Amino acid sequence: MQMSIQLFLPFITTVVMLVFTVSVLKRYFATRQLQNLFWGIGLAMFAIGSFAEAYLALAWNKWVFFSWYLFGAILTAAWIGQGTLYLMVRKKWREKVTWVLLAGSLAAAYLLLQTMPELDLEVFSTDVAISEQYRTKEIKEGSEIPTEAKTTTVVNRDGQEVTAVRGLLPFDAPIRTTTPLFNIYGTLTLVGGAIYSAFLFWRKRVMPNRVIGNMLIAFGAILIASASSITRLGYGQFLYIGELLAGVIMFAGFRITARPQVGEAPSAAE
Repeated sequence: MQMSIQLFLPFITTVVMLVFTVSVLKRYFATRQLQNLFWGIGLAMFAIGSFAEAYLALAWNKWVFFSWYLFGAILTAAWIGQGTLYLMVRKKWREKVTWVLLAGSLAAAYLLLQTMPELDLEVFSTDVAISEQYRTKEIKEGSEIPTEAKTTTVVNRDGQEVTAVRGLLPFDAPIRTTTPLFNIYGTLTLVGGAIYSAFLFWRKRVMPNRVIGNMLIAFGAILIASASSITRLGYGQFLYIGELLAGVIMFAGFRITARPQVGEAPSAAE
């Protein structure tokens, strides 16, 4: 069952996200609204990450892994969230945030390139989701070592030698410190912006489609964040279905939000 999920769900998610990306980018070219450009870039990253997951369930390729980790694990949420920032904020400082995001993304790409020669390829397996085997994880006292796991000895943050389950990335790889920074920023801007926008329309009792659509976007973002967190706890079998559901729900939210209401002129992208 796990293998079938690895083989099919990420491919389905990739198709959904590609359709989603094209829809949002068409809206950008019709309206030139920058939030649609950032959303489109972030959604394209989501599609790349999903395809990479599917590929790595079949075979190893270091550049596919590079794409999965950079676009899927690190940058997606932040770039989608940047689109929500442009939608919600009209201040000039948002351009400065964009430059910081771009510089941070390039720095993350550089750090990952530096890490690529240090990947522990002996632990790679197509039978395990890539999201479950990329991290070298310290085994806490009292925890059981997973069956057939390869172990090593590492020095943790407290300077103690501890046993760890070997992963593709080195235990102290600097690239791992960038992941929570981008994901926290992306989740806060995307979820926070969607909920705030829904609240404003609900309070004014106008455009109920914007209320429903924004709540769906927020729920989809929370769902993918939860699936990723559950994966880090060792329940990676829920990640792929979580990604697919999140993609579908967010797509539905964007479409409902963009739907013209009575008396409202439809957008040129519709």
